[in-house]
Amino acid sequence: MSHTQGNASSTPTSAGQTVSDPEVVVKAQRRQFTAAYKHRILQEADACAQPGEIGALLRREGLYSSHLNTWRHQRVRGEQQGLTPAKRGRKTDPQAAENARLQRETERLKAQLARAELIIEVQKKVSQLLGLPEIPRSEGQ
Repeated sequence: MSHTQGNASSTPTSAGQTVSDPEVVVKAQRRQFTAAYKHRILQEADACAQPGEIGALLRREGLYSSHLNTWRHQRVRGEQQGLTPAKRGRKTDPQAAENARLQRETERLKAQLARAELIIEVQKKVSQLLGLPEIPRSEGQ
């Protein structure tokens, strides 16, 4: 077989040279099926009585037999809950979320305290400039 035959990614030109095809391959995405779709397919598969009907169903829908097996196990564990897709990725830690919320609140309160202390310092300086008597602080402050 020569280099110009059977190569789907190159195109011959009038001068006999080959030019590569600039087609970009699309990144594959994982298919996601809704709970209603899974339920409908399982009902259709359960209704199949003749040999080959399930295979025809799978070919028509573009599914694998492992899909049916997985969905049946999910159905046994919990009808709609088992058929809904689980969220992928790391599980969120409720304690970590609470810690982050408390840290944000602490930072907000620290900033608010710093502003209040600055305002008090400015008020002290203004009272000193005006010659006003200093107000004694109470024991709890």
